[in-house]
Amino acid sequence: MAISLAFGLQALRYPIGDFSRAGPGLFPAMVSGILLVIGAATVVRSFFVERVRLSINFRNIAIILGSLCGLALISTYLNMIAGIVFMVFFSSLASSSGFSWMRNVKVSLGLVAMALALQKLLGLNLPLY
Repeated sequence: MAISLAFGLQALRYPIGDFSRAGPGLFPAMVSGILLVIGAATVVRSFFVERVRLSINFRNIAIILGSLCGLALISTYLNMIAGIVFMVFFSSLASSSGFSWMRNVKVSLGLVAMALALQKLLGLNLPLY
């Protein structure tokens, strides 16, 4: 919450504008506001939920970091669709529910569809193919 508040206060130094003509401070102010609300809801919820001990699994952390690095490298040198498929299949090794080919294919297709929508509908320059 402190980080979102710090970024939100810095965003207020820029002109906000309005929704029809957004200023440079509108997007960071909105994102930090949303994160502040989520943080406050999490703090309030923590008073009503039983505590659960947090366990750190360094193997899973390494798998997720490796899948993100692989996405970046494969997207840079090959294409983003191959990077997305690699990320989904490699990160599923960290799953506690086991490896499922069908689930990974469905998630990959969903993420590729989202990337195609961002490229075609919003005009983002994504190296998909």
